[in-house]
Amino acid sequence: MRENYSAIIQIDEVLVSSDILTECFACDSPKCKGCCCIIGDSGAPLEEVEIEAIEKNYEIFSPIMREQGRAAVDAKGFFEVDMDGDLVTPLVEGSEECAYCHFLEDGSCLCSMERKWFAGEGDFRKPISCWLYPIRVTKLRNGMLALNLHRWDICKDAFAKGKAEGVKVYQFLKEPLIQFLGEDFYEALCAAAKQYD
Repeated sequence: MRENYSAIIQIDEVLVSSDILTECFACDSPKCKGCCCIIGDSGAPLEEVEIEAIEKNYEIFSPIMREQGRAAVDAKGFFEVDMDGDLVTPLVEGSEECAYCHFLEDGSCLCSMERKWFAGEGDFRKPISCWLYPIRVTKLRNGMLALNLHRWDICKDAFAKGKAEGVKVYQFLKEPLIQFLGEDFYEALCAAAKQYD
């Protein structure tokens, strides 16, 4: 059986997997209930500047975190280093749950940072690695960035919803892509996507 391989598109110093332009995706949080925040082998990847922003805004969003999350931050700090040597959000002891989670009565998980940001409190929305998901960013040794599509079974409903609505990954993630790489990059990405229409 022949496998499908994605092409790589270069925009400035960024290598983009064509899957980001061709695959459909739209978060379906009523179905998954935000389980990407509580399942995984480590916390969400962090940039150093994000650690400073989390520390600066912690008093704003920490009251809506679970007690176990606050205990994890007290014990580990605002970040930890995972087994790959990457800076990540701390996890609640004995679980895969991000310390910064906020839970609704129906069990849905949300980001406490983003919840307060939407309420007009604080100036940090959430880590870009979370906001860009299912795009994963890899820093290459030559200084370039690689953007790849991550396929995780817990997001199967999001891929199905995106397909039903005709929303491509790059379209769903327009706002964080612009935040992370700028308007010019996003316009070039849209132009590249036209060759796959």
